[in-house]
Formats: sequence, C-alpha cells, structure tokens
Amino acid sequence: MKKSEYKIIGVMSGTSLDGIDLVYVAFNFSKTWSFQIIKADTFSYDDYWLGILKDLVLFSNEELKVIDEDYTRYLAIKIQDFINKHNIQNIDAICSHGHTALHQPEKKLTYQIGNLPILASLLQKTIVCDFRVQDVQLGGQGAPLVPIGDALLFSEYKFCMNLGGFANVSTLINNDVIAYDICPVNIVLNYYIKKLGHDFDDEGKMASTGIVNNELLKSLNNLDFYKKPYPKSLGLEWVKSVIFSLIDSYGLEIKDILRTFVEHIALQISKEIHAKNNSSVLVTGGGAYNVFLMESIKAHSNSKILMPSKEIIEFKEALIFGFLGVLKLREEINCLQSVTGASRNHSSGNIFHP
Repeated sequence: MKKSEYKIIGVMSGTSLDGIDLVYVAFNFSKTWSFQIIKADTFSYDDYWLGILKDLVLFSNEELKVIDEDYTRYLAIKIQDFINKHNIQNIDAICSHGHTALHQPEKKLTYQIGNLPILASLLQKTIVCDFRVQDVQLGGQGAPLVPIGDALLFSEYKFCMNLGGFANVSTLINNDVIAYDICPVNIVLNYYIKKLGHDFDDEGKMASTGIVNNELLKSLNNLDFYKKPYPKSLGLEWVKSVIFSLIDSYGLEIKDILRTFVEHIALQISKEIHAKNNSSVLVTGGGAYNVFLMESIKAHSNSKILMPSKEIIEFKEALIFGFLGVLKLREEINCLQSVTGASRNHSSGNIFHP
C-alpha cells in the first residue's frame, strides 16, 4: 500500500550557480497533493567549485568522472550540514537533481554530476536522483522536468514560470501539460555583471541605466531557437557558443549589454504568456527579485504576473525535484511525453539505498 505522507529533502543546483538549494518538505496525498516546506537553505559555492562548475563543458569525459565523484562527496557534506543544522530526524528519501555538466539531447546526451550511488552510502539514506537520463534515452529533451510538479502542486495558475539560469514555462494546452525553455536569463545577466566585480545586478539597477542596442536586440530575437516549436530546451553550451559570441561581437558597455538583454528576455517571455488576457502567471526563481526585469516583462504583457512567498520563489525547483522523487518512489509518472517529447510518459530517476 502506498504511503500518504512523505518527509523528503529536495536538492537542486541550477545553471546560474547561485548555490545548492535544499528543502525539507512534507508531501501529503488525499485525492490531490499538498505540501509544507518545513526548512529551507541555500549553501553558496566557494571559489573552487564556482571555477569548476562554470567551465564543465571544457573538461574531457575522464576529467568529468573525477569531478563527478568529488562533487558527489561535496554534495553529501552539504546535505549532511543541512540535516545537522536543523536536527532533521525523519527522512523518507533525499531527492537530488545534481548539477548539469552536459546537456545535448539531440545527441541523446545529458550528464548531471553528483548522482553517484556513493551518495546513499555517505549519507546512509535512500537517494532518488538522475532524473533526466532516461527521458533523453526515450527521445525526449530531458527538460524541463518541473512541469509535473506545476500541474499537481500549483494547478491554480495558468502559467508557472521560473526565472533562473534560463526562463522556462509550463501551462495546460488542450488538456496536455506543455513546458519548455523560453530564453536565457541569469546565466547571461550574471556573466556580464561579474565582469564589473558583482555577483548579480541587484534589482536590475545597472541594466536600468543602459541603452537598448536595437541591432543586437534584433539579432538576439532572430536566433533560430526562438523559431522552433516546443518541446525545446537550452543548455550552457548553446549560451557559450551562440549568445556570448553574438553579444561580444558588438563591443558594448556592460550596462548596455544588460539593458539590451533584459529587453530581449521581456520580449521573448511576453510572446509566450501574452496570448491569454488576464492569465495568472506564477513567477519564481532568482530573476523574480530583478525589479527592472519584472517591470519590463509586465510592460510587454497583459497577464497577471504574481509572486508567491519568498520560500516558493527561491526553493520551488528543489521542492519539485523532491516531489519527482516521491513519484519515483511510488513508481508513478514523473516525466511527461507532452513536455519533453519522449516516446512515452514514464517514471524517471534512479533509487539508491545505503
């Protein structure tokens, strides 16, 4: 008989390199799913891991294997720190996304470090992880995976949009859950503001002082990715080879790059959520705190842009990867064909026992 309540630690590390997000959450099932976040923390990366993670695409396969083991051990330490800090006793499973090293679904390749079986033995807990690989093997994009959580935990919103390293959105179209990546966000904004010695553009203040370069804006908006139908997803490799090289070719000041890219983000997002008048849009992720970006999105859209509690904004992805783990433990569908383009719906992920 399946349980109706699960105590789970969800773990997420995103492409924006903000750190490792951890949530301790209770999931309950009684006809529908509900949740309560009990504890939540973010552990920032030190300079060593920032240096490694930002350049993962440059390492050979052999080097990545070594990094994978090191990162898995590092992740175990951080998860244990979280458990100790909050004196967490009751844990059904730890459900972890890991950190994306490679994502080229067209080559049936996706690789998230930090998902090795030693995680279970180091923590002496059941681990559910590596949620993307099976989907890619089934012909899917392996991303985004959050939409099943949006559909089952946040069904009151027409759109659920996350503004992290990338902007992605999920919604219901003809009774199918549809989700896809829209465009890069913090992975680009943070990259350029760091050239000025800042980790991020606080509230978008630097971007707000810049001037839109219309030629660059037009070039960005004309990129082939934006003409593709969903399902579609983005990765760091594409940003490095396409976005950075395009922006750098214009030789602009940082403030003008940021201003132009914020306009680009706002235009791309508004295209995806503009079709439904007064549609409610739940916005989460670090980009929700970028006041100038949020104002720009609202200026181009006629939808109701809604921000939830601080915990949901910052920890929704960790929460939902915890939920994906619960569904995997129940051997229920946690990966949707309509979202990723895989050959079928399936229950994705590996379960490791200590």
